[in-house]
Amino acid sequence: MFGFLVWLLLLFLCWPLALLALVAWPFVWLLSLPFRLIGITFEAAFALLRAVLMLPARILGR
Repeated sequence: MFGFLVWLLLLFLCWPLALLALVAWPFVWLLSLPFRLIGITFEAAFALLRAVLMLPARILGR
């Protein structure tokens, strides 16, 4: 909702820039998608590594 209100303010103040932002946003989202997938992969790998390293402590009941 906040983003929409900011876009409306931008539309009121500088409509060509607002329209450019509206057209460019899907392309920016598509370009950022691989980086998000890499981030999710690294997060899962670190969670797996943490689980493996903490397994002996969990088995011993700590």
